[in-house]
Amino acid sequence: MRLISVNLGRAAAVDYSDAEGGVTGIGKRPVPGPVRVAAPGLKATGLGSGLEGDAVCDRRHHGGDHQAVYAYAREDLDLWERTLGRELPGGIFGENFTTSGIDLNTARLGDRWRVGADLVLEVASARIPCRTFQGALGEAGWVKRFTKEARPGAYLRVIEEGSVSPGDPIEIIHRPDHEVTVQLWFRAFTTERALLPLTLAAGGAMEPEAHERVRLYVEKYGTGAGAR
Repeated sequence: MRLISVNLGRAAAVDYSDAEGGVTGIGKRPVPGPVRVAAPGLKATGLGSGLEGDAVCDRRHHGGDHQAVYAYAREDLDLWERTLGRELPGGIFGENFTTSGIDLNTARLGDRWRVGADLVLEVASARIPCRTFQGALGEAGWVKRFTKEARPGAYLRVIEEGSVSPGDPIEIIHRPDHEVTVQLWFRAFTTERALLPLTLAAGGAMEPEAHERVRLYVEKYGTGAGAR
């Protein structure tokens, strides 16, 4: 398991961004490293990205401590390359880390990784696709297609800051005792809302905003509700 590329984005004005001013940092490109990674603070008032030199422009929906790093697997990019019939270089999905040898979709919320010598990250949630993602990729109906495939990649929070470079090893140093995977969380928050109560098993590993949404769902429908 290793880090293939570390990808940073600069703010750019586009006609498809949901952010104020029509800017986005989704267009990320690989850099040689080392890159410093630290907790960025609150979504609205912090640094946005956990990676030094990386832009997060839509602070309503992206960035902050629980979305400090976005990782996507090279294996899943390869699958999309075959499906779309086009080359997809590292960073094209807006991911900060392009990984190899680790199935991000079956990672559990609360999994902890050591990346390189000293960076420790924790799996926090999954990426929910948006109009900006679709516009950047230039694929009609992309949000629906990406959602149906349910290979969203993982958002991670920073537990111990550090520096990383392409080629650094990734080691899983902790796995929690529950079955709430990135893929299950994604399906629960997109197409299969009846799964939402199951995500409570992740406990404090689930970000507060998501936990509150589940609480409200359970309050309204209970834990044994059918498909809604």
